[in-house]
Amino acid sequence: MIPLVVAAVHGEYFRRRAASDAAQGEMVATLKAQGLHPTDQIDRCYFRSVYFREPGGVLFEIATEDPGFTVDEPKETLGAAIKLPPWLESRRAEIVAALPPLG
Repeated sequence: MIPLVVAAVHGEYFRRRAASDAAQGEMVATLKAQGLHPTDQIDRCYFRSVYFREPGGVLFEIATEDPGFTVDEPKETLGAAIKLPPWLESRRAEIVAALPPLG
């Protein structure tokens, strides 16, 4: 059984952090041994994710810590600009327009 120390909760969605690809792979093997059906690993630019649903239908994500949010900007300026993964860059104007003003 994988201990689910939840890092974030979004509705009926839970996220679990994996320290490395190897740790994530061990979790996936455990899930498969329990009869669950995790996805293949998906590269999300800032981390790599695997998803699965538990028997009640709740969606879980197991995400690696690496490469991290400093993949496209230095730690000192994190949050100063809106950064998007490459596959969302074509929708930048739409995404930015939908954001509420800060301050």
